[in-house]
Order: sequence, then C-alpha cells, then structure tokens
Amino acid sequence: MKYLETKIAKRLEEKLKKLNSLQPLPKSAVTKLQEQLRIEMTYNSNAIEGNSLTLKETFLIINEGITVKGKPLKDHLEAKDHHFALQYLYDLVEKGKRHTISEHLIRTLHQLIMQETDKEWAGVYRNSNVIIGGSDHILFDVFDVPQKMRELVGWIKENKNKLHIIELSALLHHKLVHIHPFFDGNGRTSRIMMNLILMQNGFPLVIILKNDRKKYYNVLDQADKQNYQPLTRFIAQAVERSLNLYSKILTPITKKREQYFILSKLADHTPYSAKYLNLLIRQGKLEAHKEGRVWLTSKEAINRYIKNRDRKRK
Repeated sequence: MKYLETKIAKRLEEKLKKLNSLQPLPKSAVTKLQEQLRIEMTYNSNAIEGNSLTLKETFLIINEGITVKGKPLKDHLEAKDHHFALQYLYDLVEKGKRHTISEHLIRTLHQLIMQETDKEWAGVYRNSNVIIGGSDHILFDVFDVPQKMRELVGWIKENKNKLHIIELSALLHHKLVHIHPFFDGNGRTSRIMMNLILMQNGFPLVIILKNDRKKYYNVLDQADKQNYQPLTRFIAQAVERSLNLYSKILTPITKKREQYFILSKLADHTPYSAKYLNLLIRQGKLEAHKEGRVWLTSKEAINRYIKNRDRKRK
C-alpha cells in the first residue's frame, strides 16, 4: 500500500535531483548549514519533549559552553547529548557506507542521546511497564519489548525496497516510538533513526518543529490506528522544508532561485486568499515550508499548482 501521494513523492525527488545537480557544493557553506541544522534540530527535538531551553540558549550551551542561569542542569545535558548524537549520525552518513538498521545501532544512538542525562539507562531497554501521561496510547508489556524490536528490524529488511524512502522513514519512526523500548528518549531516538534512513538516501537533515508538536502528536495517534497517510505527509512536508532551505542557501547567485514569501503577501498576486493557500498546503497540494509558525511558498509553486490543476481538468 502507498502512503505518500505520487505527486508529493515526485516533487521531492525532483527537488533532491535539482540539489544534487549543484555538486560539488562549497564545503564551507555546507559545513555551516549542517551545523545550523544540528543546533536547530537539537533545540526542536528536545523542546518537543519538554526541554525549556530557547534556540539561542541551546546555541550558547553547545558552541560557547555557557551555563544558562535559571535553567535545569538536565536541560543543559540533553542539549549536549543530542548534539553529540547528531554528530555521530553525520559521521555515519559521511563515511559513505550504508549502515544496516539493527538493534545494536538503535541502542547505540539512544546511548549517545542519554549518555549524560541518564547514564544508568542509556542504551538499555526498560525493565518495567510505564504509562505515558496525557495519552491513551497503551504501551507494549515490558516482556514483549525485545521481541517487538526484533520484529521491527525484520520489518525494515522486508520493506526497505518496497516502500518509498519517505514512507519507510516515517513508518520506522512511528513503529519505534510505538514500541517505546526505553524509559526516556524514545522520541529523540526515533527522529534520529528516521533521519539516518533519509540521509543515507541523499536527503538533508529533517527537523520536526516544536511549533508543530500538536499536529505531530495527532498524526502519530492516527498512525496508532493504522492510518499512516497523515504521518507520511507530515514527514514529507518536513523533508521539503530542508530541501528548500538547502536550495535557497546553496544555489549559486548565477542561477535563478525561487523566492519564498508569507501567504498574505502572495495572496494579493494570485486568484487565492491566504486562507485557501494555507488549506492547499495542509492538504499537500501546494509546495511550502515553515519558518517558525509561518508557512512560506513561492509564485512559481503556485503557478505549478495552477498548471497541474488545469491539466487534470482537461
């Protein structure tokens, strides 16, 4: 079964192909962009789980070694651990070897994410049942966790050539967080594992924004009920944001770049209102990405949507 609309898959593949056509990319610019995204993902991934640090505070702790007054030590350690785990992720990908997804790899990444935050349980499966506060999600019994993890690894081997890479990464993310094999750090581990699959297939680091937390939990809840399309579309939009960001920064000034604007600014020059453009974006029909809480798209993207719509009508 296909969970990602063909038009979205094709659009992302074309954007990735366009980005790859810019090779060789300027090394200094790529390194700077990668570090920017590592800080951004560390902030957002931790904030989704309740970390109180701001983006600027996360940057200062990681790059300047500053202690932020009034913020818990645990929040500082989470930032450092997560950033270190992302560096390990980049090292895995940059070596060029395609790493097999295994329990050992999952536990290694979890160990890095929790190495200073909770040394005792870093990389160790939980040994008792737990309850997720504020959720009706029923976790697997502790005795089922090892078997469920073996089944997950088997599922990846069976489906890695059957599903689109974005479908595979989204479903792996859900299945891992659904098993909830660790006491803490399951969401952060799942998001990094999702990125490992994407980055091994050429995509840049993908970030789930703190501002989208409510929608993120909603699509995960729907996936619990075997409805994977909303989650897959949600991840696809996050992938598109990273592709747009890379293209925006790395496209040489000698080549034409798409300019992205807020919806209210574009609405004045299109047949659509800002509200309708927002609806098209949420339905996956219009290319766009988020910066903070705000959706951005381009005149070219709107024209492509109109052209595609007219072609279907004919």
